Parts: sequence; structure tokens; C-alpha cells
Amino acid sequence: MTLRRGLAAAAARVGAVAAAGCGLGAGASSKGTAALTVTRNYGAATLLDAREHDAPESETVIRFLDREAEITTRYGGGFVQSIDGVSGRAVGGRRSDWIFYVNGIESSVGAAEVRVHGGDRIWWDYRDWTDAMRVPAVVGSWPEPFLNGAEGRRVSLQCFQRDACTEVTRALADEGVRTASPTAAERRSDLAGGPRMLVGPWSRVAADRAAEQLAAGPTESGVFARFRSEGGRQALVLLDRRAEPARTLRDGSGLVAAVREGDAAPTWLVTGTDPGGVRRAAALLDEEDLRNRYAVAAPPHGGPIGAPIVTDVGAEAR
Repeated sequence: MTLRRGLAAAAARVGAVAAAGCGLGAGASSKGTAALTVTRNYGAATLLDAREHDAPESETVIRFLDREAEITTRYGGGFVQSIDGVSGRAVGGRRSDWIFYVNGIESSVGAAEVRVHGGDRIWWDYRDWTDAMRVPAVVGSWPEPFLNGAEGRRVSLQCFQRDACTEVTRALADEGVRTASPTAAERRSDLAGGPRMLVGPWSRVAADRAAEQLAAGPTESGVFARFRSEGGRQALVLLDRRAEPARTLRDGSGLVAAVREGDAAPTWLVTGTDPGGVRRAAALLDEEDLRNRYAVAAPPHGGPIGAPIVTDVGAEAR
């Protein structure tokens, strides 16, 4: 299924459910525990958490969801319209719908077409997508996509700051994720097509072809944050869900975000305004700080801040 602009594109992404009740028997199981999370407004409010152990071969994302929540569909069963009463709608020229991710990657096919495997992290989020029709990758399913989503490949780790990279390597190793340097990445077949992680100040990371999408804003990158030069220094600008500037962080500020170049595997950015900011970003690589967030900023003082900045948690559902 290919994505198209407009409502047809949204319908393709938010989860086709035709044939959800069809299929063969359970079949062999996929060993491990799959997780289902349902949130609203860029992960700001959690509606449901569920687990499934050793999912049968016939298990799909829509079946998993249907067992745990009350859902409705439209367009002849074409995609999810509502989950537990929270319904897709268009108001005042803005559109909100249900969108789902598997291991931190936005699905390009319907929920009835995606099998559930042991270890998968499935995340449904109801959000206003008017200013970012696609958010191709998110950080809120850590340690995915580096564990199951990597499909056995090593993670290509490109380091521009040694101390922060050591912290990142340790965080990945704690989750059982194998990494390789970029020089090794060019020679190893098990890295081909796998996820990447760039670690360093924005002044160094920005030249990467995937990372440079941030400059074009959420419409291009799916990340509600960008860096801005101020008198030779970098500032980190956090946006709200309408892609408007909401807060500016300066010296010592970090960012963890994920982008994708086309259909390539995600590239994670562990970056910041300066080396201190990069160290703060590296310290965010754990489930507590990243869970259910699209991207996360580390200010010089205080706790992590999700991006986009959300102040009206239930606004798009009213």
C-alpha cells in the first residue's frame, strides 16, 4: 500500500482492518511478550497498556487491539475510527486520527496486515496530524527499533563525541543491542539496512543527510524540534503540536529524536547544543525517560521534555 497525500494517505496509515475477523487457526506461537500501548495527543495521556505472551502465528495488530479495547471502523472496515470512544474527526480544518507504530516505526500498511511477534512493541496514538502527516519514527518504544526491529543486525553507531558515545554504547548493551563503528558498518553485511545512531553536537550531526531533515520542520522530519544558530551558538527550539515555537533551550541542552530517509531504517539523533547537551541527551536512553514520547529534550535544568510540547492533553478529542 503506498501513501498518498490527503485523507487517503491517513487512511492507509492508521490501520486497515478489513478481514480482521478472517483467517486460519492460531498456528505456531511466536515466543516472547508483545506489548500494546494506546495513548492520546503525542503520548501525553495513556489510555491502555496490555501484554500478550507467545502470540500465535495468526495474530495481527488489529486482533490484539480488538481484544483489549472497544473499536469501531469506517470506510467499510477500512481503518480504525475509534478506540474506547475516542474517535477520528475533522474540526476547523484540522484532522485527528489513530496512527500506529511497530517497534518505533510508523506502519505503512494496515493493522490487519501486520503480524505480532514476541517482543514487539505496538503503539497506537491518537493525534492531530495536520502539521505532520507522517512521523516516520519515534523514540518512545525504546529499546526498539534496535532490538527486535533491527532483525539481528548490528546498530551502526557514528560518534562525534567520545564520552557521550561511551554512555550510548553502555545503554544499548544493557538492552542486549550490538553496535559497530561506521568504518565496520561499511564492511559488515549484518549492518546493511539496519538502524543508525548519530551521537554528537548538532554542529557535527547536522551534515548527515537524514539529520538535515530537522531544518525543514515537522512536515518533513516528523520531529517537533529544530536547532537555530544564535550568535555562533546553537539553540534548541521545541515546537507545539501546531508546529509553532513553544520553548527555546540554549547552552547545555540535548535532544533525542528519530528520523527516516525515505523507507530506510530509522536514524536516531543523540545530539545537543554543545557537548554538555549531548551528554544530557545520552543520559535519556532509558525506558523511563523515553516511553511514549515522539522525541525528548534534555534541558540544562529540570527533567526531560517531550516534543511536541503538549499543554492541552485532551484538546483534539473534544
